[in-house]
Amino acid sequence: MATLDITRLTPKERLDLIGELWDSLSAVDVRLTPAHEAELERRLATFDVDSREAIPWEEIDAELDRR
Repeated sequence: MATLDITRLTPKERLDLIGELWDSLSAVDVRLTPAHEAELERRLATFDVDSREAIPWEEIDAELDRR
């Protein structure tokens, strides 16, 4: 495997590389821990309830612009 001197990359190039590396992994390659799996299940269970009370980003952005 060729080596890459990442110190010569710009921060954006390094972030792009991180993204490419992450995207190259499959779900089989990245397993959740039992604790992460439980947290994901908890969040999915509350998603529908929470989404009914959510404020769309456009409304938040417009409110910030008014201030």
